[in-house]
Amino acid sequence: MQAQVKWVDGFQFVGESQSGHAVVMDGSGGATGPSPMEMVLMAAGGCSSVDVIDGLKSAQQKVSGCVTKLTAERRETAPRIFTHVNIHFDVTGQDLDETVVAQVTADSLEKYCSVCLMLGAGLEMTHSWNIVEPK
Repeated sequence: MQAQVKWVDGFQFVGESQSGHAVVMDGSGGATGPSPMEMVLMAAGGCSSVDVIDGLKSAQQKVSGCVTKLTAERRETAPRIFTHVNIHFDVTGQDLDETVVAQVTADSLEKYCSVCLMLGAGLEMTHSWNIVEPK
């Protein structure tokens, strides 16, 4: 896997993935795009969401939606690394089994999510979940 990040102006950069996608990043507080740390947080949410959906489908659960909300705390001084991240999954579906949802969300953070596992060393990472009834 490869990527490239090109400086545009000020603290604005464009990241390009090997698959040909681009994203603007803004290191000055996110005025023109997400900051690099926001990108890391979104990557953790995206990676874990893939695991949760895949796990629920593999368990024959009738999942119809998943909204993953992340909150993070960072050190006040440089390097301003994350010190705590909570990932909350709002899972929607028909007759979802709470035991399966609990297991799949835990397994994502503890076994499968590459991004979360990379972040995990030296970081308190927690998760929670909620089953949302379809409307």
